[in-house]
Amino acid sequence: MYEGVRIGVVIPARNEEKHLPLVLATIPDYVDNVVVVDDGSTDNTAACAQGYDVVTLQGEGVGAAIDAGHRHLLTMFDDEFISVVMAGDGQMNPGDMPRLLSPIINKKAHYVKGERKDRAGKMPNLRRFGTVLLAVLTTLACGQTIRDPQCGYTATSSKVLESWNWDISWKGYGYPNWWLMRLSELGWMVTHAPVEAIYDGQKSGLKVASFLPKVSLMLLIGIHMRIIRNTAKNPSVILLLMWISYVMSWVYSPFAFIITHLLDRIHVRTILRDFS
Repeated sequence: MYEGVRIGVVIPARNEEKHLPLVLATIPDYVDNVVVVDDGSTDNTAACAQGYDVVTLQGEGVGAAIDAGHRHLLTMFDDEFISVVMAGDGQMNPGDMPRLLSPIINKKAHYVKGERKDRAGKMPNLRRFGTVLLAVLTTLACGQTIRDPQCGYTATSSKVLESWNWDISWKGYGYPNWWLMRLSELGWMVTHAPVEAIYDGQKSGLKVASFLPKVSLMLLIGIHMRIIRNTAKNPSVILLLMWISYVMSWVYSPFAFIITHLLDRIHVRTILRDFS
């Protein structure tokens, strides 16, 4: 227990036999239950987790693994608890956990998101650009400032987990963004806590070229859905006119491009004919 509240830890892991033993060895003593979710590992990840609860998936994605861990903890506790997500690759400092727990225990939040305070200097330029872009899009989609949306070090109140719709989720690497959008939409209190960014030879399975467009599209849809919900709650003639203008701009743009292209071709042909 931590300050009278039970604590569970979810560790999604895929091929983490190198880092997982240290992660498990450094779990704080006040943690009541640890569940390791082995998501299709081909090494000895499961063997490294002997003595802990292990849930096995078949390579469904980090989001699906975290969901499975949360749901497993729901079966382990009879009373209120907090579920903390820590990666199996050792990039999260267990000493930072109280910072994530305190806002929930003090009734100031239902979900606490880690914010890596020293991440910028340790990231490759491409990933840094992607993080900034996704931070802007996630902020717009949630309606609140999100500076480090991709940090997976989180704490969630069991009140959220007990009411969560597990049939609707995001299975891949865009999971933190998805959760932030859903939490904001449902009115749960979200806050952030500074955590350390640890990089010690770990290699991410994230492929920026496919991840960034996919998650950006998901967030763009989320932005539009949030605006639509806000418009429905507070309708007005001005908002209606703005929506009509916005939709017409999307409808008009492709036609304008086609017409301009055709006119350019006709103009070029005319010039060529005049020179012949």
